[in-house]
Amino acid sequence: MQRPRQSVLSIIFLALVTAGLAFTAVFAHPGSGIVVDRRGQIYFIDTGQGVWRIDAQGRLAQREGPAFHWLAIDTGGRFVKTRLPSSPDAEMKAIGADPTLIVSSDFPVTVGSDGALYYPELGSDGRLRIFRVTPSGARAVFATLPAATESGPLRWLNGIAAGPDGAIYYTENQAIRRITRQGTLSTVVAKVAVPGCVRPPGWEAPLGSYLRGLDVASNGTVFVAATGCGAVLKIEADGKTSVVLRAERPWSPTAVAVGGKDLYVLEYLHTAAEHRREWVPRVKKVSPGGAAILLATVERR
Repeated sequence: MQRPRQSVLSIIFLALVTAGLAFTAVFAHPGSGIVVDRRGQIYFIDTGQGVWRIDAQGRLAQREGPAFHWLAIDTGGRFVKTRLPSSPDAEMKAIGADPTLIVSSDFPVTVGSDGALYYPELGSDGRLRIFRVTPSGARAVFATLPAATESGPLRWLNGIAAGPDGAIYYTENQAIRRITRQGTLSTVVAKVAVPGCVRPPGWEAPLGSYLRGLDVASNGTVFVAATGCGAVLKIEADGKTSVVLRAERPWSPTAVAVGGKDLYVLEYLHTAAEHRREWVPRVKKVSPGGAAILLATVERR
């Protein structure tokens, strides 16, 4: 991404801090995006270098794609030729054909079970809207979110994911919400606190557990990266929350993906300063029994 975008967001950051709002610019932290295709191949975003793939044999290789912040998978390749929405300060790109990956510079993205693309955008009235984009490029508002929640003004989302029932889930700093196909909004969990929270280097305490990338299993169980506490959480249908993985500081998870019976976790080595090349990503696999193994770590050259 070009440096002028960093300057623009830095100005926004300072303005919001002056106004007393807790704000995390997308440039302040590593990327959040990991997906699994139908062949068991894993793709993840690297904010310092681009897009990577771990194939079914466990081999790591870099793929085409910019060093953006979010990643979604279009298994049917429907968006390979779609003109995706963009603005002077934000961009989405579709790369590859089988599967097609959609990378986003400034906001989270997901492809729903209906084959449409979903992403948030802040309106001129200060309210977030979830947009639905079809492969033809038609765009419409799927849902308009509240101007504020129990944590204060809502100006951005940390993660977004599609559920097996056609619902769309998203994360705020300390909450997970769900929007049905009909547009009804509900809260999955709120005021999430992680027991034994260990904050990564350079982390802002006011952000709390700072929930980021999430995914939803076929039975409705939600898994989410609690980046601010170095943990991955499991939220069952009844709201019961438990820790399924803890990273070793200075590593912390930023995204998760459900693949079959396993959970794949994208972790980053966090630093106190904003140096993208120093944010090294790695991927772990967590089995249903809770055992975690390291699959790959990106080596900087």
